[in-house]
Amino acid sequence: MKMLAEMFSIGPGNKDHHPALRCAVGVFVPLITLVLLGRLDLAIFASFGAFTGIYGRGEPHAVRFVLQLRAGLLMLLVMLLAALAARMGPAWGLDAAAHTWLLVLATTLVAGACSVAISWLRLRPAGSLFHIFAFAAIASIPNQPPLWQGMLVAVLTTAFALLVGFSSRILRSHRTPWTRPPRIRRTPAEKRAAWLEGLGYLVAAGLAGGLATWAGERLGFGHNYWAMVAAVVPLVGHTTRHRVRRGIQRIIGTVLGLLVLAAVLLVGLQPWQTVLVMALCQFGAEMFIIRQYLLAQVFVTPLALVSTLLVVPASPSILLRDRIIETVIGAAVGIAVVLAPGAWRRIRQRRRITERTTAA
Repeated sequence: MKMLAEMFSIGPGNKDHHPALRCAVGVFVPLITLVLLGRLDLAIFASFGAFTGIYGRGEPHAVRFVLQLRAGLLMLLVMLLAALAARMGPAWGLDAAAHTWLLVLATTLVAGACSVAISWLRLRPAGSLFHIFAFAAIASIPNQPPLWQGMLVAVLTTAFALLVGFSSRILRSHRTPWTRPPRIRRTPAEKRAAWLEGLGYLVAAGLAGGLATWAGERLGFGHNYWAMVAAVVPLVGHTTRHRVRRGIQRIIGTVLGLLVLAAVLLVGLQPWQTVLVMALCQFGAEMFIIRQYLLAQVFVTPLALVSTLLVVPASPSILLRDRIIETVIGAAVGIAVVLAPGAWRRIRQRRRITERTTAA
């Protein structure tokens, strides 16, 4: 009952509208620019470049700039690798199934490597969820735009997010001292924790991606990377109960978010209206991502799916179906990975007790 109460409780606010507004502007301006230029094929690069703005949300300007610069460079590297991975299948003459499994393997490696990198750089939000999403989503686009154009949009969007990040320095009342953050000094315990966390992301993403791909080939659904994204959600948290709660909240929030998305799709939005909805969803997600994860997912789900529809038009009903199936698969795998170490310890402890009892 306590866990159920915690799942639906909401924490106090802490000027969350400030980072929420920065992130909404960071998404809206690049995307509306692409709409005006008639280049929606590049929108996905702008969307993930704008993720730079979610880092360092509560830090002073100088620290925020350094953290966002690190996060932006890492995301640019992920997007570049994703665009190259998308071209590997045709270049190597792989069929669709083989290319899909290759992307699952590559995304799994990105999940583990970026988790270690995020821990190494001490970035928050923790984990490689956004990097898994960015890599797999870009690599899965069938008709890739020219590489230089996609990366140019990504770089410009990242630079814009950095500018927005310290734009409040214009106001003297919001200005913070511009002092460099201290040099990162990692203890042996922190290094070991980073590698173990990376292993957890590797296992969870790999299992979820493999299971979703195998099931999708037999049951006819796709977007396996949504399962990989959902699988790593429960890995963030200080306690097992908190992690399991996040996995359950991911499922419930996704279902509610799909209802919101269905209502939005019934309206039949124009591209500029779609971009406005994405900005509003980004604002809502950042408003509640720390205070109430379930409610944040209500905004994240339509944001993710609308951005997909903006770049690769598809049947909304198929996207809705795939999203819920993949989320359930991924969240279940993630919860299982979280619970596995504790279950294994209990089994070993029972064996030792049994062996001692037998020996006595």
